[in-house]
Amino acid sequence: MSKPVYIDALIDHIDEDVVVRGWLYNKRSSGKIAFLELRDGSARVQAVVVRSKVDDDIWSDAESIGQESSVVVAGKVKADERAPSGVELAVTGIDVLQAVDGYPITPKEHGTEFLMDRRHLWLRSSQQHAVLRVRSKLQKICRDYFYDRGFTLIDSPILTPLSVEGTTTLFETDYFGRPAYLTQSGQLYQEAGAMAFGKTFCFGPTFRAEKSKTRRHLTEFWMLEPEIAFATIDDAMDIAEDFIATVIAQALQECDAELTTLERDRAPLERVTKPFPRLHYDDSVKLLQEAGEDFEWGSDFGGGHETILSEHFGRPVFITRFPTKIKPFYMEPDPERPELVLGCDLIAAEGYGEIIGGGQRIHDPELLERKLAEHGLPPEPYQWYLDLRRYGTVPHSGFGMGLERLVAWITGRPHLRETIPFPRTLGRLEP
Repeated sequence: MSKPVYIDALIDHIDEDVVVRGWLYNKRSSGKIAFLELRDGSARVQAVVVRSKVDDDIWSDAESIGQESSVVVAGKVKADERAPSGVELAVTGIDVLQAVDGYPITPKEHGTEFLMDRRHLWLRSSQQHAVLRVRSKLQKICRDYFYDRGFTLIDSPILTPLSVEGTTTLFETDYFGRPAYLTQSGQLYQEAGAMAFGKTFCFGPTFRAEKSKTRRHLTEFWMLEPEIAFATIDDAMDIAEDFIATVIAQALQECDAELTTLERDRAPLERVTKPFPRLHYDDSVKLLQEAGEDFEWGSDFGGGHETILSEHFGRPVFITRFPTKIKPFYMEPDPERPELVLGCDLIAAEGYGEIIGGGQRIHDPELLERKLAEHGLPPEPYQWYLDLRRYGTVPHSGFGMGLERLVAWITGRPHLRETIPFPRTLGRLEP
């Protein structure tokens, strides 16, 4: 038997006899010829079965097997310029590993809940396959960006004794008789890493027990979080800006096939070039009010507000220097206006909302202690965090980027649930 070949490598085996192992994605037949669309995870190819050229058993298998049946198909690779893969397979043999009957996701319209209940199968569809391939490629692009610039990966823990983003969105669990929480962010531990290595990042799952049903929220999502010693808020924005512009440009090149499958309009992404507009919170309030929004100074932005701001510029925009009361305890106050903090959010274009949040961290130990008290946070779990200010404190900054929001933006998906293999939302824990 010929050595198995992945479908995406068939182009290198023209006129050779090969074996393809995979699943039946689709099928059509004229009575004399059967066209089997096979997939193996790498790509899809059309396998042609000619009734007059194969045994009765092979023809019977070709006619009877259902969608998603697992098969081993032997045949000769033929060049075909019309095919997306550039080839087709002239079938000489079929070995059916499992014949499937009644696959639940058929080539017709299905409701979202139906598909989400069968997410473990929906992943096989062409569009979901493309979205998750983009996600996979983006993870490598993002990691390489920071590796190539001298950052050290420092993995932050998943279980922590403290809150980063407020106590109301914590998932609590028992940790050998004491409370522990699923991490809301790896940032605090990256600050420790930055004091040791200068510039670090983590990239992993984070959790927020937010009772939100919007298309922009998940209870479990992935964050990339760099932290840089001796950096100001402007330094952080410079890095975030270059990071996003670089990642978008690289994704347009490396994810071209997937974006074609998704019919993604590339023009908005091609406009993501430096520099991004930087809008003071005060000015963003004025812009929203001029747009007819009933928005008061001191309020936080909702999804609709973020969409208005991004549409005004037609490209990503930084909002800077937020009111202290709407930002976490660790944010450095603006020295010119202490009612503001040196924070920044990057709002993506096309209504995809905030994809980056960050800024400058408090480095004064006494100020940080006061902020912990003002936020009603117990000092004991934060003693190690205060140590970072007691022993060699320096100004430092960083940011967090939500991977799912980036994937949604690049792929044009309307909801975050399609950008992670198995989404966790307010009402969904399965599959």
